[in-house]
Amino acid sequence: MSRATREAYRDTLLPLLARHPELICLDSDTGLFSADHAAAAGEQYVNLGIAEHNLMGMAAGLAACGRIPFVNTMAAFAASRALEAIKIDIAYNRLPVRIMATHGGLAAGHLGPTHQALEDLAVLRVLPGMTVVVPADAAATEAFVEQSLDVPGPLYVRLGRKPTPPLPEAPPPVIGTAQTLRRGGDVVLAACGPYPVLACLAAADALAGHGIEATVLNVHTLRPFDTETLVAAARPAPLVVTVEEHWRSGGLGGAVAEVLAEHAPTRVLRLGMPDRFVDTVGNQEHLVTHYDLTAERVVRTVRTALDSAALSGTTL
Repeated sequence: MSRATREAYRDTLLPLLARHPELICLDSDTGLFSADHAAAAGEQYVNLGIAEHNLMGMAAGLAACGRIPFVNTMAAFAASRALEAIKIDIAYNRLPVRIMATHGGLAAGHLGPTHQALEDLAVLRVLPGMTVVVPADAAATEAFVEQSLDVPGPLYVRLGRKPTPPLPEAPPPVIGTAQTLRRGGDVVLAACGPYPVLACLAAADALAGHGIEATVLNVHTLRPFDTETLVAAARPAPLVVTVEEHWRSGGLGGAVAEVLAEHAPTRVLRLGMPDRFVDTVGNQEHLVTHYDLTAERVVRTVRTALDSAALSGTTL
């Protein structure tokens, strides 16, 4: 059943608050916690209003005093408005603040470029010691919230807004370890986030009909990056294609290209948002289709690359 990752986070956190008095939830008036949710959390829930920079500073102070803050904000504001406080107050001091960033990628498409987060993965993953995670469904979100209690230092989790379909049955995801959802030796499809991962799974099914077997990796953790799994999948394959709901610069595609350039040089094609601000209004599903972050595009990309190599008699 489809379920929103942000709601899965909230519903997992509430019972954790009851069991762990050191946890505290700081909100920026996101509307994720209703009056009933706030009442259930009691003094472990504080709504600071729309003041993201102050939110991060307060979280850092509480973390320095032994608390583990879960901070609710929107991804666009975490990656820009509050970035200085995240960098200096939280990351510099290696504090265990959990930044739970909703409306990631195009999830706030209806609100325009000011609220879309297409740079957050690039920005956050370069901060020393910052763990960066992108759950692909509600079940993964639940697992990551539970696991976050044991993650040292700061953590950034990119969440969505509306319900998204669950992934097919797979072993529970673990922070820091990429999930291999399908195996094949002809191409590697690496993705993060609900729509890109689902697109890659659908593309792998379609490619199999053309005699092309794909490995599909759900690279939910961009930092620390699972180099071992990626390199093992990429070495026998002539092509790696990355798919993400993010600008092509600096996100998953950038991370994959960096790793393979050092450990297993392979052709990498990066599919993501074009290098411009979104100029189309619509919900997330409309924009994902409009900008062609789809299974059909993945199939076209793979077949064109492999066919071109075959015609020229070269290796990719």
